[in-house]
Amino acid sequence: MTEVLPLAGFVIGITAARRADELGALFVRKGATVRYGPAIRIVPLADDTELRSATMRLLEDRVDAVVATTGIGFRGWVEAAEGWGLGEELLDRLGKSSLLARGPKAKGAIRAAGLSEDYSPASESNAEVLRHLLDSGVDGQRIAVQLHGEPLPYFVDSLRAAGAEVIEVPVYRWVGPADPGPLDRLLDGVLDGSVDAMPFTSAPAAASMLAVARRTGRLPGIVRALEKRVVAACVGPITAGPLAALGIPTVQPARSRIGALARTVSDALEARSPRLSAGGRSIELRGQGALVDGQWCDIAPAPMALLRALAESPGRVFSRRELISSLPDGGEEHAVETAIGRLRSSLGSPKLVQTVVKRGYRLAVDS
Repeated sequence: MTEVLPLAGFVIGITAARRADELGALFVRKGATVRYGPAIRIVPLADDTELRSATMRLLEDRVDAVVATTGIGFRGWVEAAEGWGLGEELLDRLGKSSLLARGPKAKGAIRAAGLSEDYSPASESNAEVLRHLLDSGVDGQRIAVQLHGEPLPYFVDSLRAAGAEVIEVPVYRWVGPADPGPLDRLLDGVLDGSVDAMPFTSAPAAASMLAVARRTGRLPGIVRALEKRVVAACVGPITAGPLAALGIPTVQPARSRIGALARTVSDALEARSPRLSAGGRSIELRGQGALVDGQWCDIAPAPMALLRALAESPGRVFSRRELISSLPDGGEEHAVETAIGRLRSSLGSPKLVQTVVKRGYRLAVDS
């Protein structure tokens, strides 16, 4: 028997701009199908007046601490300063401050610039960097925070509330995707039931996805799907913010890492995969298909939607009218009959789904 990988049958939708291929590869390796729909794109700010203004403000006076959140952002900042003829002055000022690196890539960028970090948390999380600063005492200090494509309001506001003057350094910013087509198709997949999970790696990507859904009239349906059927996973609480604001539940890894995020999604999908016994066979639902006695069965969207509905209450009789509402495109009772016929064929046994005369259909669960 051919080995069935743990995520076979599941479709993962990825909206990330950075490291999308790396995240997707983690799912493909486990057998999942990945659909990409970038919700944002990152624009460097080498010539941006905001970045230069923040740099000049930093150079005006002493800086007690500088937080580097990403390697690419820190390098871009130094390169931009060099282009303005301020490279040496910036490095001198940074060298006289306490440098904090969120993770190994930011640490590497600091060292590549000829500097050395004073602190870098094992968790690679902004939350631990913030806790370190607050525990050290920041009242009266000037602190620069290199942003990584989006604002960090909780981080910055917490420092200011503790008495620090904070200089936000926006090294790059995010804008909408150059081609919105892939994101539109990904949203359609969420609505029609052909996407099983949506992992998010940044708050801007989540916010942009929701904004597109709202602008195109699809937001209510997207929210319902993410609340009930589709796993919404976020790399951390800041990323989850736009979804939480709409009441969408999310799963999050203990560590804010892409690998941990992929494992969290895998665990959540496995936990949501119904396993039951019907017609003397074991059945495990897997996103867009099912394992029947360990044998993989591809199932088309409409029959799969009916199998999910029947599996919610195994053994219960569902009327044709009830099952119509489960079909991706709705329809009439004839559409249910057609989908049931295709489902039986896909499962390889007509006995797994029983017809109850004048009442409807049920899974033939074993007593």
